[in-house]
Amino acid sequence: MVNFTLTTPCPSLHHGLTYIKAASSSHSNSNSILTPKPEKKNKGFAGVGVGLLAASMLLSSPLDANATRIEYYATVAEPPCDLQFAPSGLGYCDLDPGFGEQAPYSTLINIHYTARFADGIVFDSSYKRGRPLTMRIGVGKVIKGLDQGIFGGEGVPPMHVGGRRKLQIPPELAYGPEPAGCFSGDCNIPANATLLYDINFVNIYSGNRK
Repeated sequence: MVNFTLTTPCPSLHHGLTYIKAASSSHSNSNSILTPKPEKKNKGFAGVGVGLLAASMLLSSPLDANATRIEYYATVAEPPCDLQFAPSGLGYCDLDPGFGEQAPYSTLINIHYTARFADGIVFDSSYKRGRPLTMRIGVGKVIKGLDQGIFGGEGVPPMHVGGRRKLQIPPELAYGPEPAGCFSGDCNIPANATLLYDINFVNIYSGNRK
């Protein structure tokens, strides 16, 4: 039987850090950290990707099923919900409030996320890498909209472990008037882009360090 494997046409943007993904048939990839500059997504690829995903789901063997599910959840949005807006302009709504503690200031946490442009096109996702992102929260290590949207503040409640939240991040809380995720002259995130995030707060990282 013929197997189809989806690959990513360009490096992923890790909220300011650009990674090149070495694709394999099992979808396990190693990432190399590069200088934080954005990269332009080929929007024409999106339609092709949908067709390849459908073919993959029909023709893949049981060994490929897990990888197919990872791609599926990386490209399908969480259900819609009514956004509330903080004075900063950040939009947020909770699909699940969670069951655990909130993240203490400057703590490493693990999250799964899918990031989209306002038109719904995915530009980054932890699900495609098959593991959550470990990030330090509340201290400016990520864009301001993620810090505020997860850690809380300025009218936004903090997320709790197990929580799932949608964020609408305006340009001034994202990358502002400069493009981001650039590599070899091409940029993944255009200037003044509004970004949409589906966040799943997995847990507090067990090996927290300063």
